[in-house]
Amino acid sequence: MSVGANIKAKRTALNLTQRELAQRVNVDPSMICQIERGTKMPTLPLGKEIADALGCTIEELIA
Repeated sequence: MSVGANIKAKRTALNLTQRELAQRVNVDPSMICQIERGTKMPTLPLGKEIADALGCTIEELIA
C-alpha cells in the first residue's frame, strides 16, 4: 500500500473525514485529499503530525 492509501485506511477506520484530519494537523483539506490520492507526499514533519493524529507511528504509514 502507498502512504496515501495507508493514511486513508487509518483515517476511515477512525471515522474521520478528510476535513477533520486536516483540522487536527493544521493543513487545508485539499492537502489531505492530494496525499491520499498520491499526487503529493507529506513532508516528514507533516507525516509525523498525521501519524500522531491517527494514533499510529510514521513507520506504519510508510509500510
